Amino acid sequence: MATYANFIKAALLGLVVSTAQAQTADVGLVNMLNGDVSYASQGAATTKAQPFMKMRQGDRFTVPAGSQLRVVYFQGGRQETWKGPAAFRAGTQASEAASGAAPEVVTLPSSVPQRIAQVPELMQIAKLGRSGGVAVRGAGRPPKLSTEQQAEVKAARDIYGKLRTQSSSDDITPELYLYSVLQDYLMYDDMKPVVDEMAKRQPANTEVQELVAWVKSRTQ
Repeated sequence: MATYANFIKAALLGLVVSTAQAQTADVGLVNMLNGDVSYASQGAATTKAQPFMKMRQGDRFTVPAGSQLRVVYFQGGRQETWKGPAAFRAGTQASEAASGAAPEVVTLPSSVPQRIAQVPELMQIAKLGRSGGVAVRGAGRPPKLSTEQQAEVKAARDIYGKLRTQSSSDDITPELYLYSVLQDYLMYDDMKPVVDEMAKRQPANTEVQELVAWVKSRTQ
């Protein structure tokens, strides 16, 4: 168990360190995407947007009719839902509309955005863990949390409950937030209903299915 926990920590640390310079320009994250949305970074060609991709200042997004894109800014916690046809340019804490209707906007609690920023790394850990590089079956006994850690998890559950009541039915931001906290303490049994809830709300999301399979492998 200790060896495996060290693998998780090392994998996350390696991913963070290897992308640290690139992340200095990251301002937000795509946390929901439906349809053929495209984007172009400054000086780069237009390409297809991907779920849970980081967003940089100056990125230009095009959301066609019938498509939908949700982004969250790390500074300020502004979450925007854009419905096509629309186009916008990413700022540092908010987007600048280029065409189409204004987005639906909510402000997330201050502790949420930085947790959401970890989602791409958590997705990568799930993929690495299932790639055959290490034995991944079973997580052993659940970790024993200190009083302070228990308080952190309880606070996260409280925030999750509030977020869930304020979020749309297809928004898994609350679940991603709680998942990131539980992952810190390798609380896989607690993570299982969280990923199941994600899958229920976004059944066609292949990245969510990766998390479901990862957590399942750790609880069997």
